[in-house]
Amino acid sequence: MEEEMKKLLTGILAAGMLAWATGAFSEDAKKADVPGKKKLSIAMVAKSSTNPVFLSARTGAEAAARDLSAKYGIDVKIDWRTPPTEDGQVQAQRIAQAVNEGADAILLSCSDAGKVNGAINDAVGRGVPVMTFDSDAPQSKRFAMYGVDDVKAGEQLMAELAKQIDGKGKVAILAGNQNAPNLKKRCEGVIKEAKKYPGITIVGTFNHVETPQDAAAEVVRVMNAYPDITAWAMVGGWPLFTKTLLADLNPDKVKVAAIDALPAQLPYIEKGIAPILLAQPTYNWGYVSVEKIVDRMCLNKEVPVMNDMQLVPVTKDNLGTWARQLKAWGMDVQEEYLKLEK
Repeated sequence: MEEEMKKLLTGILAAGMLAWATGAFSEDAKKADVPGKKKLSIAMVAKSSTNPVFLSARTGAEAAARDLSAKYGIDVKIDWRTPPTEDGQVQAQRIAQAVNEGADAILLSCSDAGKVNGAINDAVGRGVPVMTFDSDAPQSKRFAMYGVDDVKAGEQLMAELAKQIDGKGKVAILAGNQNAPNLKKRCEGVIKEAKKYPGITIVGTFNHVETPQDAAAEVVRVMNAYPDITAWAMVGGWPLFTKTLLADLNPDKVKVAAIDALPAQLPYIEKGIAPILLAQPTYNWGYVSVEKIVDRMCLNKEVPVMNDMQLVPVTKDNLGTWARQLKAWGMDVQEEYLKLEK
């Protein structure tokens, strides 16, 4: 596990994080020719400004803007326009407003692709390119997407959970926003992988408002309705941002595998409720995406349509290593985890 972690983090650094971590660029790089735009305003519209994963993406985007501005002598700014709660219609309005107010590019995580496709296409039609991260709008005119392969992420989540319950038991899927295309694909992956295990039964897929409190309440409600549930496949780690389930779930009876592993979620690994979390390097949603936009608009480079991000398995065996990575990305991490040897 430690070797796997090192390889994944090496890949992350190779994608651009090493430059951020050191804060150093060569003089030659700073004097590099910039054939395209010299000033760039990127409107960032994530799903929810109260969700910690998108706040970490904002931190990454702003760090990339600083680094790339220094590196190339250009002026890159991040214009944060994320609504407080998930609402595809509000996202569409924010996109239109950003275009009307002079944004040069849009960086978007879609709450509901059907509600933002028109706004994306209108923006592109007016000369403002759009890139998506985390949750895509593949039927739109966006030029690129950065994030995990969601079907594969769901399969990986279920495969890891199956190991924890020895391939048998009743599994519930916590699924977040029922209209989010990325989450629906992850659920597809979970169900597909579960079919490989005759001893596993999927009790149901449970949607909820994507706040930690609503997610935790849904878990408690479902556990009361189905007390024989032995495991949860959480395609997002929403309820683990609260301490509620630390008391409400018995690790001897119920196991959790979830996507995301931010600081507030780490106690669930320590207590054994979530023996494994599959971390998205959410900081890179912002950092790498801004790099791609600058490549296209300032450096006239070709950007692939699909840009895959790999999940990082986090367990007790590499909890310290992951905690220190989160710290390096500017997050507040409990000191006890930073001191862990591995």
